[in-house]
Amino acid sequence: MPIDASVIGMEIPAVTMPVERGRLRLFAKATGQTDPVYHDVEAARAAGHPDLPVPPTFFCALQNERPDPFDWLTAIGVDLGDVLHGEQGFTYHSMAHAGDVLTARGRIEDVYSKKGGALQFIARTTVVGNDAGDRVAKLSDLVVVRGEGAGS
Repeated sequence: MPIDASVIGMEIPAVTMPVERGRLRLFAKATGQTDPVYHDVEAARAAGHPDLPVPPTFFCALQNERPDPFDWLTAIGVDLGDVLHGEQGFTYHSMAHAGDVLTARGRIEDVYSKKGGALQFIARTTVVGNDAGDRVAKLSDLVVVRGEGAGS
């Protein structure tokens, strides 16, 4: 079933998360960050950071920090078995560090289809801000949904 274009502009409930050193270290290790600023507080401070910096792409984890991170998709009638990750992008505005409290606010920006409806696309943006009210990053991602007529 086609995704109704009326969902364009729909806000996804915000999520707030304190940034903890242990979580940053784990994420840095999982993503292969070898620079000591991501693991060692003293190395981070020597590099001019107040604490461990948030590694690249960490904000993906933030936007999924919810009891049901895909509830926004099911709310618009998407079968999660038909979902593929299309693409993602990041625009960084300022650094985030351990000790910050970050809030992510998402919104559906566009819905469209290709291949005669066999593939549907949901474009989402998520703005991440810190507890001082500064914009930290803007994420964009594209969710691909297999539509009617798509192969299994």
